[in-house]
Amino acid sequence: MKRKPRPLIFGEVLVDRFPDGREVLGGAPFNVAWNLRGLGFDPLLISAVGDDEMGRRVLAAMESWGLDRGGMQIHSARGTGIVDVGLEGGEPTFDIVAERAWDEVSGEDLPPLPEIALLYHGTLALRQETSRNALRVLLRRVRAPILIDVNLRAPWWDPEQVLEWLSTADLVKMNESELAALVPGGGGLESRAMELIERYRPDLLCVTRGAAGAVAYTAEGATGVGPPKNSGPVCDTVGAGDAFAAVLVAGRLGGWPLESILSRAQALASEVVGLRGATTEDPDFYRRVREKWRIV
Repeated sequence: MKRKPRPLIFGEVLVDRFPDGREVLGGAPFNVAWNLRGLGFDPLLISAVGDDEMGRRVLAAMESWGLDRGGMQIHSARGTGIVDVGLEGGEPTFDIVAERAWDEVSGEDLPPLPEIALLYHGTLALRQETSRNALRVLLRRVRAPILIDVNLRAPWWDPEQVLEWLSTADLVKMNESELAALVPGGGGLESRAMELIERYRPDLLCVTRGAAGAVAYTAEGATGVGPPKNSGPVCDTVGAGDAFAAVLVAGRLGGWPLESILSRAQALASEVVGLRGATTEDPDFYRRVREKWRIV
């Protein structure tokens, strides 16, 4: 039987270190791939880790979770990515260590690619030229819709570079403050969103608004959803946007209606904020979601 086309996920893999001493595997692309696997999809993650204890931990976790490790590169000269996470009023701050393995994903060492249904990447993984070149190689090899997840992490982003990459995207996801940073000046949320769509021509722009919900914009107009009604307690908001992005991918692959995608994305994000960090190794966490959404 021919295998279904798979989502291709490109970008950073790292370890989130929290003030309480806990260390949780992370990085937006890693979190998206992890959530997709939990939801029953088979993503191919392309990234890099160091030849160190943290890198071995990442690879072991991927194997245990059933994530394909065929796109992972191992660097002897650069360590696995690290982020020191601070929490201020429940909101995270990120101190992202420079010059790590995921900055050096090689375009010459990419694996053979299966048939790809969608290519996801963020903006943080574009901070160094080597990984940018690897992504350019993938874009030449893959003929599939592209979802760009905007993650503006100071000082690791440049407005002109981010906007240039947006011109390659079919789908874009960002939060409200990121939209304001990329489309400065007067006007409200909708006018900024429509200006971005008119200028860069994505088919869909999703803007997350935290407790206010999310809005998806197309050239024809907007579709909005509020937050889930039965949200639980918040541990931290790390990974909420990545959970949202994972459901965007799942919904695109599953052909779900846009409103269903948005409401499910909000629902998964509201579950993730109850975790310490962005992901969990508890299979029941995802089993309950799959059963509710009937994607078992």
